[in-house]
Amino acid sequence: MVGDDGLARCSWGANDAEYRRYHDEEWGVPRHDERRLFEKLCLEGFQAGLSWITILRKRPAFRAAFFDFDVEKVGAMGEPDIERLLQDAGIIRHRGKIQATIGNARATLALGESLSELMWGFAPDATGRRRPQSWSDVPAVTAESTAMSKELRRRGYRFVGPTTMYALMQSTGMVDDHIAGCFRAA
Repeated sequence: MVGDDGLARCSWGANDAEYRRYHDEEWGVPRHDERRLFEKLCLEGFQAGLSWITILRKRPAFRAAFFDFDVEKVGAMGEPDIERLLQDAGIIRHRGKIQATIGNARATLALGESLSELMWGFAPDATGRRRPQSWSDVPAVTAESTAMSKELRRRGYRFVGPTTMYALMQSTGMVDDHIAGCFRAA
C-alpha cells in the first residue's frame, strides 16, 4: 500500500503514524541487544489478545513501569509492585501478564547463557526463503517458533506461545516478512 508520503509499505504500516514509524524503523530490523529482546518478549506477551498498536502506544508507560526492562530490576519485583502496576492505567493491567513479566525476568537471570543467543538459535535459515507476495503467504506459526516456544516454556517462561514467538521473530528481524513491493523488502 502506498502511504500519503508516496512510499509503498506493508499495508498495516501505511497510514497510522505510530505504525508507520514502527514499520519503517523497527519491524524486521535484526535486534541482538539483551534488554531490547527481553522487552520484545514481554511486550509480545502483553499483546496477546490485543492489537499491537495498543502496545506501541503504551510502550513508554511499560518502559517506566518495568525499569526500561532491566532484567535484574524486573526480576526483583514482588507483590507490592504487582499491586501497584494493577493500578497503572498506562499499561495493560492483567495480573497474569504482569506476573509473567517478572517471572520471565527471573527465568532470564537463571539462563546461564545469553538470551540473544538462545532466541537467535531458533531463527530460520533465510537461504532460499521466498519473499511473501501477500499477507496470506505469511504464517502465524512455524516449526521454529514452535520450537522456541517449547524451549522457553521448558525454562520457565510464560506467555510465549508459538504465535507470539513468531510475532517476536518478525519484530526482531529473525524473519523478514515485509511484503514484496514494500520499500523495506530486501
